[in-house]
Amino acid sequence: MPQVLASDLEVDVTGGAIRGVVQRGLRHWRGIPYAAPPTGRLRLRAPQPVIPWEGVREASRFGPIAPQHPRGPAALPTLPTEQSESCLTLNVIAPLTDAVRPRPVMVYVHGGAYAVGSSREMPEQGEGLVHDGGVVFVNLNYRLGALGWLDLSPYSTPERPIESNLGLRDVIAALEWVRDNIAEFGGDPGNVTLFGESAGANAVTTLLAVPRARGLFARAIAESSPVEAVYDAATVRPWAEDFVGILREVIEARHPGVTDTRTPVEVLDHASAAAWVLATQRLTRETPERNPGTTALAPVIDGELLPERPVDAFRDGTAAPVPLIIGTNDREGSLFRGRLDILATTAKRIEAIMVRTPAEDIQRIRDAYPGLPKPRAAFDLGGDHAFWIPSVWAAEGHSRYAPTYMYRFDMAPRLAKLLGLDATHGIELFAVFDRTSTRFGKIMGSLGGAKAFERAGRRVRTNWLRFAARGEVDPGWPPYDAEQRRTLIIDEVDRVESDPRSERRIAWERFVKHA
Repeated sequence: MPQVLASDLEVDVTGGAIRGVVQRGLRHWRGIPYAAPPTGRLRLRAPQPVIPWEGVREASRFGPIAPQHPRGPAALPTLPTEQSESCLTLNVIAPLTDAVRPRPVMVYVHGGAYAVGSSREMPEQGEGLVHDGGVVFVNLNYRLGALGWLDLSPYSTPERPIESNLGLRDVIAALEWVRDNIAEFGGDPGNVTLFGESAGANAVTTLLAVPRARGLFARAIAESSPVEAVYDAATVRPWAEDFVGILREVIEARHPGVTDTRTPVEVLDHASAAAWVLATQRLTRETPERNPGTTALAPVIDGELLPERPVDAFRDGTAAPVPLIIGTNDREGSLFRGRLDILATTAKRIEAIMVRTPAEDIQRIRDAYPGLPKPRAAFDLGGDHAFWIPSVWAAEGHSRYAPTYMYRFDMAPRLAKLLGLDATHGIELFAVFDRTSTRFGKIMGSLGGAKAFERAGRRVRTNWLRFAARGEVDPGWPPYDAEQRRTLIIDEVDRVESDPRSERRIAWERFVKHA
């Protein structure tokens, strides 16, 4: 291993000097502030500049994660760690040795339904990409729950401003930090690939439609993006009202006999982070029942930061014309059961999203998903409605203006198939981040298929790294277009299919005309 001097781990960044650490043959810097703590009067405000510090700040430990419920939607087992509203930090991983030329940069946005997750939810995340591709890897924490993804700006006053799209603004602030500082770590600020999964991928596809984000990344990868989980102000306003009412109830339950008579802004300001988490948990559980096909935590079309629906921006060519990889997994919806039951997978929810659809087009949907409303067909419909068909629409539009590559990840270990999950939502992350050797990865591969999954993972990482370095993919993976719709199917043996599941796509096209 090359000798690493202390001076190689000390860098100057926005705010002051930091000192990293060497682990597993790589240089790590953790818990770096990219904005001021959004606490006190900065709660519900757009991220503010980093507060400078004196001396050299140790950057060997992760920062606190955003406040969240341990059993929130899409929650994953994480290491016990501190939660705090003071969570706007990021981490950088770089190779031990400096390169002659600046290295490609990959910035990852974690998923978790904008309610849970963190930059440390997957141990050693990003290390495989740095080892294999020589990139500089960055991941980040951002505000979660109603503190970051519920539009409470209607309660804004001149004396107490409240901005919209706070979590999205956090990601932009992190990208601006990367632009201004990543060269100190050997990265190229002009060669940044932004990628994410699930809610993180929704942030990616949404930021493509945000004018302020232009120039902050050169390429994008969206893994299982719920592209259409972006709503107008009129849709989300009742959710804000519901939230304030729920928050009052949470506070009153904690203080029996006390009626909260404060104004909404006073309630929002003075409620504890723990109360916010409990109220968020209840709101996210109730919203899919009241408004099937939606989620309460999402970007909002505010006319300022986000001027239009991303799908419309892709269609009209107003999205940033950067190369894009976008795709989903074979059976996205099979994971969403029990406490994860937030998709349109029940008979009541399916009926609700079809309410304005003519009978003949409803029949097309039923024909495309034989057995509805039985669970398997319902899971597939819900997953397609949330993830697959919006990704198809995004690829269809974006391909007219920039190189676009679409994939479907079909690879799954045998145990996942026996459990009825198959290649479900999030399973590709074990391939992208080379985590098949983790305890959970070993359990999933215990009944067979682990080696094939690992080989598929190496092919995925090779494509992601080639794309990050030069905007290229394997020559056997053709660009997507609205005519041939050629899609890479990642399985034991990869293949390219033209317009896979065309009967489903056509059924959804008829549906959307009436939705």
